[in-house]
Amino acid sequence: MLSATTASKIDSHLTMLRHQMGAPAIGMVLTLVVVTDESRQYDAVRAATEAAREHPSRILVVIARDVDEGTRLDAEIRMGESTPGEVVLLRLYGELTEHAESVVSPLLLPDTPVVAWWPADSPEYPSKDPIGALAQRRITDARYCPDPVRTIRSRANGYVPGDTDMAWTRLTPWRSLLAAAFDQPVGEVTEGLVEGATGNPSASLLAAWLAERLGAPIKVTESSGPGLTAVRLSVPGGEIAVTRGDARLASLQRPGQPERHVALARRPTSELLAEELRRLDPDDVYASAIKWLARESG
Repeated sequence: MLSATTASKIDSHLTMLRHQMGAPAIGMVLTLVVVTDESRQYDAVRAATEAAREHPSRILVVIARDVDEGTRLDAEIRMGESTPGEVVLLRLYGELTEHAESVVSPLLLPDTPVVAWWPADSPEYPSKDPIGALAQRRITDARYCPDPVRTIRSRANGYVPGDTDMAWTRLTPWRSLLAAAFDQPVGEVTEGLVEGATGNPSASLLAAWLAERLGAPIKVTESSGPGLTAVRLSVPGGEIAVTRGDARLASLQRPGQPERHVALARRPTSELLAEELRRLDPDDVYASAIKWLARESG
């Protein structure tokens, strides 16, 4: 624990610890900057650490504390066999809470990508945020905002390549399964329905993606959840339907074919984050989906 410290002292301490452990070579592939508050930092650090087992990272956790206290920076460094890469918890006090980028910038790994992640509350325009401006990828999560559906509908405002949202990441297995349902000709989709728990932003995103890709009207209706529970697409001779009632197993139905059961479990945050860290290029499909959603929402 380093109290009332500076970014340069933190960097020197990291170097010293690496040499003490006999591992002077850094060997990390990116810097992950996690912006959170004290109440959520435990879960965020756990998810980031799990994701770092696949993507060794320097994880900088920015925690703004009391703005009315004297300006101070406290740091907690975690490094060792149980921690892949490096984890540094940065607690900011006083005026420093408004200038987190001045602390983060000197601690970024040189010549490696920077990813910013807001596990809960996030800026309206992530790329214009001082931390977001340092990053090539910016990950938000509309699910934990006060109005998740409204938030995901507004993501197109100010979108720049590199932005993404966990509400979209949660859809990867659903999109893969639905795409596979069209491996054999089924005819033109005339309309569709996406069912999800009240306020689920992924339902709106999935409906937007389907509507754009299929050129058919797709409605969103509420269900008792958890999460997404069904997608129904009307085609000649019946419907393509994916239904999931227990958050683990889904059934796929297609006209003229036997029902098929597939694993479609809800994934923990660590898996979602690891997926996003696998690709650091812009997600053009996500961009198209949120822009479609914004147009349809007026």
